[in-house]
Amino acid sequence: MVTGGARGIGAAITGILTARGVRVTVLSRTPQTLDVPCDTVSADVADPEAVAQAFRLATDRSGPIHILVNNAGQAASAPFLKTGSELWRQMMAVNVDGVFHCTQAALPGMLAAGWGRIVNVASTAGLTGYAYVSAYCAAKHAVIGLTRALALELASKGITVNAVCPGYTASDMTQQTIENIVAKTGRSAEQAVAALVEHNPQKRLIDPEEVASAVAWLCLLESQAITGQAIAVAGGEIM
Repeated sequence: MVTGGARGIGAAITGILTARGVRVTVLSRTPQTLDVPCDTVSADVADPEAVAQAFRLATDRSGPIHILVNNAGQAASAPFLKTGSELWRQMMAVNVDGVFHCTQAALPGMLAAGWGRIVNVASTAGLTGYAYVSAYCAAKHAVIGLTRALALELASKGITVNAVCPGYTASDMTQQTIENIVAKTGRSAEQAVAALVEHNPQKRLIDPEEVASAVAWLCLLESQAITGQAIAVAGGEIM
């Protein structure tokens, strides 16, 4: 199961897993038609009842879920004193609650099988701080904390739990960030991109396929010893 698996990083993850012979179900908020062979279900990851129903449908079609990629997420920026409770809850609901609900739905099948892979797509914002995205940073830090705690709880069960932490990636989410910078500062799109990659030693946006490759590696049988890790895919920005 790949949540948010129809666009951006999620689509890249769906593509690489299906290419390697994994039967993938994509969970998205709205029905999607994809170019790769996969099943689809619809749910808002912040809605526990909708998530439970979507996972039941997926397992009825394909059997128990052995790999869960919690990729669905949202980002929004605002100065801290202009971050209202609605924005705060939105960031927590999608980025943290969604991981919680989907993991609870998938875990019983993994425990019954004695094998599983859970990969949470977090962010470098879960490893460091960024100005004007305090709610998003807090949410992604929470995802990494959950990753580490659950990895310890499941370490003897044949189930690994890891996070990948992309830097600014060439995706729809980053494009929205670029557009916001242009609108608020009057900079050009090129200047906005330059500002985003300023602290990346490679001075570039990350390709979604690079993130997907890290996810696929963590799902291998041979990656059993890798658990509780938060792996930055960020061109050396975070060390």
